[in-house]
Amino acid sequence: MTTDLFDKHRTTLERAIEACRTRESWSAYGEPSTASPAAFEAQLGRPFEDDGPGVQAVQDDEISPYTGEPLGISYLRADVDRLVAAATQAWPRWREADPRVRAGVCLEMCERIHAHAAELAHATVHTTGQSLGMSLTGSGTNALDRGVEAIAQAFAAMSRVPGSARWARAFGPSTVELTKRYRLVPRGVAVVVACASFPAWNVYPALFASLVTGNPVIVKPHPSSVLQMALAVRACRRVLTASGFDPGLIGLAVDTTAEPVTKLLVRHPAVRIVDFTGSAAFGSWVEANAFPAVAYTETSGVNSVLMHSAGELQPVLRALAGSLCLFSAQMCTSPQNIYVPRGGLPTGDGLVSVEEFAEGLADAVRAVSTVPRRAAAVLGAIQSPATLTLLDEVGKQAAARGRVLLDAQPYEHPRHPEARTSGPLLARVGIDDHDLFAAERFGPVAFVIDCDDADQALARATQDAREHGAITAFAYATDDAYLDRAENAYALAGAALTSNLTGPMPLNFSAAYSDYHVTGLNPAGNASLTDDSFVAGRFRVTQSRRAAAASRE
Repeated sequence: MTTDLFDKHRTTLERAIEACRTRESWSAYGEPSTASPAAFEAQLGRPFEDDGPGVQAVQDDEISPYTGEPLGISYLRADVDRLVAAATQAWPRWREADPRVRAGVCLEMCERIHAHAAELAHATVHTTGQSLGMSLTGSGTNALDRGVEAIAQAFAAMSRVPGSARWARAFGPSTVELTKRYRLVPRGVAVVVACASFPAWNVYPALFASLVTGNPVIVKPHPSSVLQMALAVRACRRVLTASGFDPGLIGLAVDTTAEPVTKLLVRHPAVRIVDFTGSAAFGSWVEANAFPAVAYTETSGVNSVLMHSAGELQPVLRALAGSLCLFSAQMCTSPQNIYVPRGGLPTGDGLVSVEEFAEGLADAVRAVSTVPRRAAAVLGAIQSPATLTLLDEVGKQAAARGRVLLDAQPYEHPRHPEARTSGPLLARVGIDDHDLFAAERFGPVAFVIDCDDADQALARATQDAREHGAITAFAYATDDAYLDRAENAYALAGAALTSNLTGPMPLNFSAAYSDYHVTGLNPAGNASLTDDSFVAGRFRVTQSRRAAAASRE
């Protein structure tokens, strides 16, 4: 096993490690300038070619949110025991490989995935509902950077463990000398369970964190969103083959909504690592049932906006509207609860009432959601029909308890008239209507919440973060003392805080190498992308000791 691939990608790895250390802006890959749909279209209605175990079966759950048509692709479907057996058989040579060899192979996999960016992007569009732009960036380059970040963090963690040491200590009149050897021992078979709407963001770091530390991996895509993960897994398997490793090291567990296999994978006695992204309810089940495997989870949370004061309100409203609309708020970092003091919001142009704020926000949302070409680029499509059902239910509840400022109305997609779309549902409620907004309402739902003042909002929002989970939060204030209090409160609640951000960057943009995504300190998840704890638990250190010389007196 040579280190040729490590030498090829050494500069990238060193640069990634440095970016993780300094937390500066950097990317390993440029964004694709074109994205031809030819390769994606050629795959439709055909068997997905791979050399893994199993028999071909059409994936009926995979239906484009844009066309409403099944993709008609059949994938290899194998039972859990067979996938685990293939991973276990492929494992010995990989776990014995030098970490430099593994890092080189993993970085080659990332490069190969990036080379297929256009095909992966169109697969993402027609399985998740993301726009093409988001599929190329958020699910493309940015997600892949998260994978490289995990490789860098894991390699740095492994590099801190020496291979050997010479140890000597006096015991009375004698000196005992030992030669010690330290070995990095991978935990075992890893399972990565993907969500439906944004799979790559969590799969890439989980996949590569486990692989580079020496573990075989089984990727379990959501039944309605298989193709992107199938393409990525196939690219990785081909790199393994070309590098002299058994491609069975990475498996794809394709299941259906009627016959799910996630629980079988999590409970399999050979599985030692589980990465899960999805609902809070199922994430709690994974955390409770994964043992003896270690579980890394990201689930759901209630992300809030605290309005204290603003110098200029219109840029704030545009920033909020952009994030409420971005991918129809089908992201774990989308804001939901917007707190405004009922006595009004101090601005540079005077006091703005809650009513004026709410109407201004509704107008800013309409400026995005009612212009078809703009809506298509920003909102994309709704991944699951269940989200539309939820919107209808929440709309009725909000109308009965408060006031609906914006109904969740579909827009007509300029290229796909059959697309499943919806603009945001925006409702105004009181802080006492807590049961309406305490939990995450997945999809384009937001509440403008009347509160006594910004301090009450901070207390309510951070308590919700502690009890129900939150990944991020946003605050607008001209008072630095308030922002300091908010930072302290959210740190204790385990959520990131972004303050006074306006302009072209989406509020909920998270940068690989710089931003820690999730903290593990509240119910939104127990892991963080990407800190040391995300990678270090995927291997253990064992040691052996030999007497180096006779004791000397």
